[in-house]
Amino acid sequence: MVTKGNYLGEFEELVLLTVASLPDEAYGVSIMHYITHEAGRQVNISAVHEVLKRLQRKGYLKSSMGGATAERGGRRKRYFVLTASGRKVLDKTMKLKLQLYKQVPNFSLKLS
Repeated sequence: MVTKGNYLGEFEELVLLTVASLPDEAYGVSIMHYITHEAGRQVNISAVHEVLKRLQRKGYLKSSMGGATAERGGRRKRYFVLTASGRKVLDKTMKLKLQLYKQVPNFSLKLS
């Protein structure tokens, strides 16, 4: 059962899926670019960072700091990885969506 505490909003789910799709390369800007390219959605970096923080508080992501680079003026990147809880909530969300989709009568799908 999904409760308010572990409910994923649409953008949260998109960010979680993106982090899972970018092993070893999931940091704010790469996540933003991936969503723009793969989902065709324009997002701003502030929204991405806010969702990353929220998902980390929920225990679905963990992060670590990378090394400083000259190209970033000596600043370090914060990299994100999916936790076991994050994978579990993605699996539950997908299972629910598939279960609901399978209940849609065929005639409803032919209308579009």
